[in-house]
Amino acid sequence: MKVEHQIRTFEKILKEYDGALPLHRFLVTYFKANKQMGSSDRRWASRYLYSSFRIGKAMPARSLQERLTVGDFLCNSTSSLVLQSLQPAWNEQVSLPVAAKLVLVKDAYPEFVLEDVFPFQEARSNGIDEQQFLESFFTQPDLFIRVKAKHADEIHHTLSEAGVHVKALSENILSLPNGTKLGQILPSTGHYQVQDLSSQRTGNYFQPKPYEYWWDCCAASGGKSLLLHELEPKVQLLVSDVREHSLMNLDERFQEAGLHKYQKKVLDLLVDNEQHLHHYEFDGIILDAPCSGSGTWGRTPEMLYYFNERKVKQFQGLQKAIAANVLKYLKPGQPLIYITCSVFHAENEAVVEHLQQAHGLTLEAMEVIKGYNEKADTMFVARLIKP
Repeated sequence: MKVEHQIRTFEKILKEYDGALPLHRFLVTYFKANKQMGSSDRRWASRYLYSSFRIGKAMPARSLQERLTVGDFLCNSTSSLVLQSLQPAWNEQVSLPVAAKLVLVKDAYPEFVLEDVFPFQEARSNGIDEQQFLESFFTQPDLFIRVKAKHADEIHHTLSEAGVHVKALSENILSLPNGTKLGQILPSTGHYQVQDLSSQRTGNYFQPKPYEYWWDCCAASGGKSLLLHELEPKVQLLVSDVREHSLMNLDERFQEAGLHKYQKKVLDLLVDNEQHLHHYEFDGIILDAPCSGSGTWGRTPEMLYYFNERKVKQFQGLQKAIAANVLKYLKPGQPLIYITCSVFHAENEAVVEHLQQAHGLTLEAMEVIKGYNEKADTMFVARLIKP
């Protein structure tokens, strides 16, 4: 039977996957090595794998098939052969809201505990709504793009003509279904940037002024720098990262966006960089710190499944050390913008408290940006002023 083939394929791939790579990257490699799999096989295997990871650590004593059935029911609004064969009653109810589905799951599996999906509840940042946050794991977040206002109508029209359901959240922010093949629809003109909604909202804390000199010290592929430049095109900019390949991606993005004037350095911020930075003074520093990424696990639920809570303390140590090493290059009275994509208190409020106590910074404002109820990531941002 076809459903048996789908389940065997799901179990085979799951057995080979160890969490070392993001699941989407692993699947690209796996599908290339297994060319006999057609597009339908690949699509169903991906759906089942992501659905099984989205229920986190819930129902550990149940079989893979049972966990898959629960995950597939909670995470999808369309029928599947697994639901038709293993839970036909649920298959008839697959379009219900998540809250109603949870009742049906609990009736069938009394041991199902929603809190087991994300079993780190005591460690959450302040103000996160537990129920909404946990339920968000059963929904794939959207794809968000920031568009230049003068091109917004044209881009909206092009996407709509291509059959993409587009939602305008503001004059320059569009929400699209995850998986939209933007590269096949929109030319690479620099008129838009892919950036999560919550990530875009961290820009509310930047407040750059013309001709100020800013340092994006963990720049990765440059999303926060492009946001900073859009807020103030006359800002001067240094970008750095420990990974040279990330800065190569940054160069490509900057060129497409028309940002040509900037400085770039490969720096390890855990060591003394005085020989590279001894004469630098910045009017603002963006520290988008390495973190657990727990606020993005709605996109990468496999990371939730394989996460070891001990890593939170390791990340906190990195965050404190990097902050201490970059603060010496910040002018007095100027802001450090501390950002994580984490929901853990230890990586967020606890680090801010440390920066106040150990380095005398003044907290001007901080926020947990709750993307979980907007099909977006959840992030943390704080604006701290150097004395």
